[in-house]
Amino acid sequence: MGRQGGPPPTGYGPTPGGSAVRPPKGGGRGLLWGVGGAVLASAVWVAAVLTVPGIVTRGEAKAPDLAAYEVVGNLCETVKLAKFSQLYSAQSGTPYHYTTRHAALDDMYCSQYRKKLSSDSDYVSLYLDVQLHRKVDPRAEFEAQRSGLQQRKYEISAVPSLGDDAYLGYLDDTSGSDKTWHYLTQVLYVRQGGMTYYASWSGSYQEGKSAVVPSREEIRQALLIDSRDALKALGGRV
Repeated sequence: MGRQGGPPPTGYGPTPGGSAVRPPKGGGRGLLWGVGGAVLASAVWVAAVLTVPGIVTRGEAKAPDLAAYEVVGNLCETVKLAKFSQLYSAQSGTPYHYTTRHAALDDMYCSQYRKKLSSDSDYVSLYLDVQLHRKVDPRAEFEAQRSGLQQRKYEISAVPSLGDDAYLGYLDDTSGSDKTWHYLTQVLYVRQGGMTYYASWSGSYQEGKSAVVPSREEIRQALLIDSRDALKALGGRV
């Protein structure tokens, strides 16, 4: 299930706002293939908000409704991910988090590696990113992210009754040099007022050699259950 042995496809991974999980010791061949896009997306958005004239409204429009969501200092501590903890009970490495604050955009991030058992060499990665857009309506960017995932061949499915808009994305990538390796990603995007939420699970398996193939439905349910709990923990009404 973890990213042990197969080479990563070039440029792999979704494009959330975020940064890199600190890899577990000895895990140099781990799931770092999902990190580059996360760093770039967050950096580009924050730079645009701070430097591009006109991207932040100057009082002409009403600020987005933050729907009671609040900033927390440590997203990893606030959000428990109880369902994923049942599936992957062992922590691998040290979870990484940050919170940044700005008049235009607050950003909370958490990433971690987890394993089914502490003795396992395979692990999966989990990413969470919550942004509170205080000056700019995030609807256009939210739709652009959905379109981008579709262009990258993600299977997109709507999630009813979650925020103002929500969707799941799933990708089974076999584009690496060894076609027996499957690099799996499931993502959840939620928008409610000026709040945008991103959660991602990433894992892998090798045909004929992996003892257990990750269940797509099991991961989907964990994403939905833990994300609803996460949004409530941040003060949301979902």
